[in-house]
Amino acid sequence: MKFLGTPLALAAVLALSAPLASQAQEIKAATETKPSSKYGDMSVVTQDQLNRAATDSSNFLQTNGDYRQQRFYPNRQINASNVAKLRPAWIFQTEIKESLETSPIVVNGVMFVTTSFSQVYALDARTGEEMWHFTPKMGPITTFCCGPNNRGVAVSGNLVYMATLDSQLIALDAKTGKVVWKTEIADPEDGYSETMAPTVVKGKVLIGTNGGEYGIKGFVKAYDALTGKLVWTFNTVPDKSIGVWAEKDPTGRVLHRDIAAEKAQLAKTGDPSKTLGGGVWQNPAVDLDTNRIYFVVGNPSPDLDGAQRPGDNLYTDSLVSLDLDTGKYVCHFQYVPHDVWDLDAVSPPVITNVADKDGKPIKGILHAGKTGHVYVHDAKDCSLIRYSEAMVPQENMWVLPTKEGARMLPGANGGVEWSPIATNPSLGLAYAINLHQPMTYQVQSSAYPSGKLWLGGAFKVIPTEEQWGNVTAVDYNTGKIRWQVKTPQPMIGGILATAGGLVFTGEGNGEFKAYDAENGSVLWHFQAGAGVNAPPSSYAIEGKQYIVVGAGGNTQLDYKRGNSIIAFTVD
Repeated sequence: MKFLGTPLALAAVLALSAPLASQAQEIKAATETKPSSKYGDMSVVTQDQLNRAATDSSNFLQTNGDYRQQRFYPNRQINASNVAKLRPAWIFQTEIKESLETSPIVVNGVMFVTTSFSQVYALDARTGEEMWHFTPKMGPITTFCCGPNNRGVAVSGNLVYMATLDSQLIALDAKTGKVVWKTEIADPEDGYSETMAPTVVKGKVLIGTNGGEYGIKGFVKAYDALTGKLVWTFNTVPDKSIGVWAEKDPTGRVLHRDIAAEKAQLAKTGDPSKTLGGGVWQNPAVDLDTNRIYFVVGNPSPDLDGAQRPGDNLYTDSLVSLDLDTGKYVCHFQYVPHDVWDLDAVSPPVITNVADKDGKPIKGILHAGKTGHVYVHDAKDCSLIRYSEAMVPQENMWVLPTKEGARMLPGANGGVEWSPIATNPSLGLAYAINLHQPMTYQVQSSAYPSGKLWLGGAFKVIPTEEQWGNVTAVDYNTGKIRWQVKTPQPMIGGILATAGGLVFTGEGNGEFKAYDAENGSVLWHFQAGAGVNAPPSSYAIEGKQYIVVGAGGNTQLDYKRGNSIIAFTVD
C-alpha cells in the first residue's frame, strides 16, 4: 500500500497531507437537514437484514455487498441488453476534492458516503440531495500511508459507524448525523491511522488498523456496537513471530533468504514483534455458519529491510481466521514469508463455494494477491487448494533488494492492490483489477524512527517501461484465466458484478465501464471527469435499479482528483 517513486516523492505527498488536513478542518461542522422532505427514511437495520444482504435487491448494506464479500448484486434489471442506455441520474459533489475510495451504503433510500478526510454524507439516494453532513474534529495527522482516504461506513440498528484518519471509531445517529459515541482505536502519534470501513456483526464493530509503514504492531479489534467499549483484541503480530523459516513461497519459488544471517540477528536482537507492522487494510469476511471471520494482513515493517526483522514475520502477508465471539486464533496461511518487496495481502477475502483438489464442492476463501495470483483456500483450515494463473507479468520473482536497486515484477503496488474483487457464483468466476508497474527495489537500513515512516529503502517505477492495467476473470475452480481486458493505466479501486450479467469498474483516466461478465466485452462506458478509483455499489428505489460510484481519483497513483458521487440508471 504505497506511493510510487522515490522516498522524496513519498515525503512530498506526505507533506501535502498537512495543508489538506487544514482544508478539512476549515469545513463547516456537522449540519442537519430534516429528512422528512427527502425520499429516504433511514430505518432500523436489523441483524437479520445484514445476514440476508446478499439477496437484498433494493439496498447495499455492507462495504462489499454482504458478509461473504462477494460483491455480487442480485438485481438484474440493468443487464446486457439495456446497459447501453445507462445514463447519469444525479451527481453529488462533496466539499473535498481529493481521492475517493468510498463504497456507497444504501438503506431504504438513504445513501451514506465518506470523503478522504473522514467526513460522512447522508444523501437522498433517488435525487442525490444532501440530508446531513458530519465532519469529525481531527488533529493535524500526517502519519497515514498512501494519501488521505476513507473507504466508507457500516450500518446497524439506527447507527452509522466510521473510522477516522486519526484512529477514532465514531458512531453517528443515522437520522441526524449526531455523535452517539466515539473511542480512540490507537494513538496516531505512534503511527496508527484508519482508512478502512468498519464491519458490524452480532453487536460488535470490527476494525483493523493501518500503519505497517510506521513500525506499529497491527491488530483487529471488536467493540460493543451500542457503547463503544472494547470487547477483544487480536494482535496480527504475535509475540513469537518467527514461524518456520520458510524458504519457498506457496508456488514453490525460492525466496533467496539468508536463514543463517537471520538466526544470527535473532540471537543478537530478539524477536522483532513489537515494531513489525502487520496492518489490516480491508474488511473481514464473516462466516455466519461457523461464527468465524477471515481477513488478510499487510506488510512487515520496515518494508524493504529484512535484516532487522528475522523470521517469517507472522502473521504479516497472511490470511487469518478468528472466532468472532472471542477473537481467538483459528488458522492462517502466509503468502510471502519475510516479505522484502511490499507484496502484502490487502484485497479483502471472499467466502464462496469452490471445488477442492478432488473437484468436490466445499466452502472456500478467495484472496487476490499483489503477487498477481488469485489464491483459493479451504475455509476449514486456511490451507491452500490452488492458485490462479498469473494475471500480470512475473519476472525475477523474489530477487533481493539491493543498495543499487534490483528489478522485479510485480512492482510493489501489485498485481491486485487493496481493490476488492467481485464474484459471480453462477459462473464460478472471480473478477479482479490489476496493476503492471515495473519497479526496482532498493534497500537502505535505518533505525526505528518511533512512529515515523520506516520503509528501509525505496521502490521506484522504471520510467522507460510501459505501465498498464487489466480486468481479469478467473475461474476459481480451476485457476484458469477465462478472459482478460488490458487497460491503458494501472487499475486500482474495485469492481462489482451483478445478476444482470455485468461487471462494473472504473479507471484512473475517468472511464467507468460495464463489461459482459462471461466474455469481457465492453458494453457501455462513461467519462466521469476524474479517476474512478472506488468500488461501485448498486441499489433500487421504487423498482428502478441504480449503479453508483465515486469519481475522485487516487493519491497513490496520482490519478486526477475530483469530488463526485455519480448514480446511473436506465430510462
